[in-house]
Amino acid sequence: MNMKEELMELLDQAYAPYSHFRVSSIVVMKDGTFFKGVNVENASYGATICAERVAILKAVSKGYRKGDFARLYVMVDSDQISSCCFQCRQVITEFFEEDAEIILSNRNGQAKRYLVSELCPFPFQGDDLL
Repeated sequence: MNMKEELMELLDQAYAPYSHFRVSSIVVMKDGTFFKGVNVENASYGATICAERVAILKAVSKGYRKGDFARLYVMVDSDQISSCCFQCRQVITEFFEEDAEIILSNRNGQAKRYLVSELCPFPFQGDDLL
């Protein structure tokens, strides 16, 4: 699978009539299965869901859990490379291990690679609830 091409095609499926900021995402599981996501906006911005969470939650809805996630690809329809919002980072820390890769790219295919521990250096996790 060519991730750049897949992510580019997915951008067309994003629903972003308000911001026009389209985002696509693909999560790859350790067993090789992958799940795709796009951002879905809403006139009530708080009801908007990011592409990263769509892809992750698709995997969860199929029974995958923490430890099953290998890497996450995210592409924004911009010349800039953008990072994940903090809601997405929270969900990422819930399901990805600290050494999992997050690959962020722009529509031109330029990319930056991060580990979850780099994007989420101070995670709020289940142990914090004790």
